[in-house]
Amino acid sequence: MKNLLVRLGALVALLASSLVPASADIVGDWTTIKTPAPPALKPVTIDRTTTALLVLDFVDRICNFPECTSGAVPNVAKLIAAARAAHVPVIYSEVGGTTAANILPAVAPQSGEPIVSAHADKFIGTNLQELLDQKGIKNVIVTGVAANGAALYTASHAAFLGYKVVFPVDAIAAPDRFADLLAVWNVANAPGVGTSTTLTTTGQVTF
Repeated sequence: MKNLLVRLGALVALLASSLVPASADIVGDWTTIKTPAPPALKPVTIDRTTTALLVLDFVDRICNFPECTSGAVPNVAKLIAAARAAHVPVIYSEVGGTTAANILPAVAPQSGEPIVSAHADKFIGTNLQELLDQKGIKNVIVTGVAANGAALYTASHAAFLGYKVVFPVDAIAAPDRFADLLAVWNVANAPGVGTSTTLTTTGQVTF
């Protein structure tokens, strides 16, 4: 009887172990991951009375690589001009250690346009939410560098706070294109963010 119980115990242990999946090799699996398909980009018509344009960290210390200076900056400059013509508020940010003088001339603020200073998430330690709420803003167009820094985290925080986010993919930049992809994929898919975000391009934004 004792031997039978031992054998039954061993059999039960064997069966139980066969039901437990093998540990995933997370790092090893990274080499097999396929890049997701490009997301759908949609045209957007802006509500002028409830929208603000955020121009984040386009300073010389950060926007100093071709994807930013020759890529994002001209697109953002056109967006700024269209926003101003439509009387849509433009709000800027700078990162710690820089001032308004460090913002690139092509996208520099005009007198009276507010500037907040913070690290990646521009809502933390600033009055950005207060500025938006004072103007009755419900929607934000987020542009910025780095894509996986100020743009990603400020857009995500805006969504968490209940704002609708417009994210022009040609108005963000990072030195590494994977970082651009990460930021775009995240704002399109992250819980609590994706349902509040519309991906677009600057050419598809109408004021």
